[in-house]
Amino acid sequence: MAPAMIRLYSNLPLTVPITLPNGTTYDQPTGLFINNEFVLPKQKKTFEVISPSTEEEITHVYEAREEDVDTAVQAAQAAFDGGWQTADPAVRVAALNKLADLVEANAETFAHIEALDNGKSLQNSRGDVALSVACFRNAAGWADKIMGSVIETGDSHFSFTRREPLGVCGQIIPWNFPLLMFTWKVGPAIATNNTIVLKTSETTPLSALFLCKLIQENNALPPGVLNVINGFGKITGNAITEHPSIKKVAFTGSTATGKHIMSKCAGTLKKVTLELGGKSPHIIFNDANLDVAVQNVITGIFYNSGEVCCAGSRLYVQEEIYDDFVAKFVSAAGQVKVGNPFEEDTMQGAQNSWNQMSKILDFIESGKKEGATLLTGGERPDGKGFFIKPTVFGDVTEDMRIVKEEIFGPVITVHKFKTVDDAVKLANDSQYGLAAGIQSSNVNTCIDVSRRLKAGTIWVNTYNDFHAQVPFGGFGASGMGREMGKEVLDNYTQTKAVRMAILK
Repeated sequence: MAPAMIRLYSNLPLTVPITLPNGTTYDQPTGLFINNEFVLPKQKKTFEVISPSTEEEITHVYEAREEDVDTAVQAAQAAFDGGWQTADPAVRVAALNKLADLVEANAETFAHIEALDNGKSLQNSRGDVALSVACFRNAAGWADKIMGSVIETGDSHFSFTRREPLGVCGQIIPWNFPLLMFTWKVGPAIATNNTIVLKTSETTPLSALFLCKLIQENNALPPGVLNVINGFGKITGNAITEHPSIKKVAFTGSTATGKHIMSKCAGTLKKVTLELGGKSPHIIFNDANLDVAVQNVITGIFYNSGEVCCAGSRLYVQEEIYDDFVAKFVSAAGQVKVGNPFEEDTMQGAQNSWNQMSKILDFIESGKKEGATLLTGGERPDGKGFFIKPTVFGDVTEDMRIVKEEIFGPVITVHKFKTVDDAVKLANDSQYGLAAGIQSSNVNTCIDVSRRLKAGTIWVNTYNDFHAQVPFGGFGASGMGREMGKEVLDNYTQTKAVRMAILK
C-alpha cells in the first residue's frame, strides 16, 4: 500500500539546511519564488519531499493554491508590461548566460540535489546538469536572433513581419528530469521576452528552488520575469491552465494529462505545447555492431531508471542475429548496477516514487500473466528504496499491455523480425511517435528506415543522445511543439504582419 503524502499547516522556515551525501551542506529554499522573493503561500500549507533511494523525508516545501498562482501571474504580468517585453536582446543574452554560469559553478551541488530528490544515479544527474548548462547557453545564442522578414510583394507597399512575445507563459514540468526540464522551458521563454509562472513537480521541487535562490542572490533576472511555485497538478496545475492572463502553457508529462491540459486551455484559447509519452521502438539489423548495439540498448532503456518518455522500450531484432544478440543483451542487463545513486559506478538509481514503482511492478505482473517470458529482472532488490531490477521480456505479442502501454520504468520487450518492411511496420504500430532507434552499419538502411519511421527523433547507432542544438518532440500521442534547437522559438513567439502603403 502506498504511503500517504504528508501535508500540513506549518511554520516551516523559508530556508532549511540540507546535508548532501557528499557531506556538503547547503541552504534549501522551501517557499514560493515570486517577484524575486521567497514568500509564504496564503494558506501556509506544506508537503513532504521524499528521497526515493532511502524512502526518508528530505524536507517539506510550501504548497501554492489558486490564489498564489494569481499572485505569481500578477508579478509576471507586471514585469512583462514594465519593460521585459521590449528588453534589449543584449540584456536577455546576458541573463541567460548568467543562468548558465550559475548552474555550471554549482554543478556538483545540483547533481547531488537531483540524485537525492529524484533518485537517479549521480552519473545520470551530472549529465543532466551539463546539458542544462548547454541549453541555457544555446538559448542565449538565439536571444539576439529573433527576427522577422521583409516580404517583397511587388506592389507599392512595404510589407514585413515581426516575431513578438506572447506574454505570461505557464510552464508545468515533470519529475524525471527536474533541472533539465526547467532549463528546456525557461531558456527559450526568456530568450523571446516572455515572463514565466512555472510549477515544479510535487515530488522533485528542490533543484528549481535552489536555482531561484542563486538567481535572487546574483540579481540574474529582473523581479517577476521568472516565478516558480510548488504544488499539485489538480490544484496548482489547473489554476495555471485556466488563468485568463496566461497566454501559453508548456507541459511535459503523460499523454493523459496532456489531453486534460489541452481541453482546459481551450476555454481561453491559450497556445499549448505538449511533450508527452512514448513507446519507442529500437531496431537492431543483422549488420549492426552487436557490442555497440547492446550498449546503446542498455542506455536506451535503463538510463535514468527507465523513467524517460523516449525510452527504447520495444526492442526489435532481426532473426539471423536474434539468439546471439538477445543472449548478449540479457547478460549485460543483468550486470547493470542498481542501487545507491551516490556510488560512482551505479547506473540505475531508484524509481521516483512508491506509486511509480508500484505501477511498474504491476506491468511486470501483467506481462507474466499474459504469457511473456521473463528473461531477467522483474523484482525489487532487498532493502529500502524504490528500486527495480533491469527487466527484459521475451516471447511477447503485439497486443500485450507491456508492448502497447508506456511503462516508464526499466522494462523492455524483445521481438523478432524478418525484413526491413516488417521492422518498419512493427515499429510504427503505436499511437506514440516520440523517438526511435536504428542500429545498422548500412548507411542506406539507416537513411531509408529513418525516413519511414513515424517519430520526432531518430537515433542511429546511438540512443538517448541529446544535444542543445537538436530539436526534440513527438508525433501523434507524443505531443506537439519542439524543445531545444531553433524550432523551440516557435513555442514562445507570435508573428505580426505589417503592410504599409508607400504614399507618393
